[in-house]
Amino acid sequence: MPFAAPTDPPRTDTSPVGLVLTGGGARAAYQVGVLQAIGRLRRSAGERSRFNPFQIITGTSAGAINAAALACGADDFEATVRMIGRAWSGLGPGQVYRADALSVVRSDAPWARLLSAGWLIARWRRSGLRSLLDNTPLRQVLAQMVPLQRLDELMARGCLDALAVTASSYGSGEHVTFFQAGPQQQPWVRSKRMAVPVRITHDHLLASSAIPFVFPATPLDMGSHVEYFGDGSMRQSAPLSAAIHLGARRVLAIGSGRVQEPQARLAPNALSGYPSLAQIAGHTLSSIFLDSLTADVERVRRINATLSLIPLEERHRTTLRHVELLLIAPSQRVDLIAARHAHALPPAVRSLLGEPSMPRAAEELKGAALASYLLFEKAFTRELIALGRSDAMAQRDEIRRFFGWKRGQSARDVVKAPGPAA
Repeated sequence: MPFAAPTDPPRTDTSPVGLVLTGGGARAAYQVGVLQAIGRLRRSAGERSRFNPFQIITGTSAGAINAAALACGADDFEATVRMIGRAWSGLGPGQVYRADALSVVRSDAPWARLLSAGWLIARWRRSGLRSLLDNTPLRQVLAQMVPLQRLDELMARGCLDALAVTASSYGSGEHVTFFQAGPQQQPWVRSKRMAVPVRITHDHLLASSAIPFVFPATPLDMGSHVEYFGDGSMRQSAPLSAAIHLGARRVLAIGSGRVQEPQARLAPNALSGYPSLAQIAGHTLSSIFLDSLTADVERVRRINATLSLIPLEERHRTTLRHVELLLIAPSQRVDLIAARHAHALPPAVRSLLGEPSMPRAAEELKGAALASYLLFEKAFTRELIALGRSDAMAQRDEIRRFFGWKRGQSARDVVKAPGPAA
């Protein structure tokens, strides 16, 4: 693991920088490319520190895994980003989930017919299945990629202020932010959401990334009792709030789609017809994973605009605080990228993407949104990483201003926009 002890002194920044990594299953590979570009821009600006430029790191779902891995290497940012990049670039579905459970739907009959006949539900009950996919292999990946035992030391050395991951309780309905930080950091409570100080474990990461129905819920100790948790993107109305509560006054958020995605130009026959279950599932997951960030970004910008109307000498009378926000999100439609790679999914998973009688191209297009969350496959993740690098470099001036870095040599900033993977 590339975690050599640095010679840098502890940070003395007075304005902590926060990083927010959102959910999205396999879409989270996009975040790696953005982080790679940030490392490149920092080098070209002449910055010599090896420390992570983010003192406060928060993540949800697959973004929680990236966040935790990044936090565990906070003393060597670029080496850690390279390690995360290698992990995503070499990823295969078998490292994240087993598709054995989907044998219950291996049939030529469409899902809708099986459900209407009650066959699938009866088979599901008899088998005792708790999810479509078994994510047991992911635990081994986390053991290698996320050495959480380093967090206490890194915080004591001033390399990191806080790490937070979020999950949603199926029992209480609460949206819970689990955070590890110094003793001075107090938890907070808001309507249907709360923060709990803990020593973050791999179970917290599995809980945060447990896509509903797809992966099983994870039990977590809540002190006096145990609750089962699923994906932290569920009921997450304010994805930026954890970083702000933990003290960040400058926040960089990396989305996984929809915020800046252009409208799709699809042929009418791709839009017509009754939606498949895969389409409905993809639409539902997109609503869970993508919409809340857009709303929260708008909320922060409205608050900033409101504060700008209040005289400086009067602002102490309000609890509102100005937050400098930089958002980087995909410039291309991730579901259309996924459609080009859907054939690489395991056969059992492909059976979810549409009617077997449909032509392959139409089938993959209609199931593309769902596929984009399950495509833990290297050709897809590498294309998303390249897109993340390209999108971040397109915002290089904004990134430099955000961090206060000087402009580097323009030749180093050139990056080709990604195209379809070979």
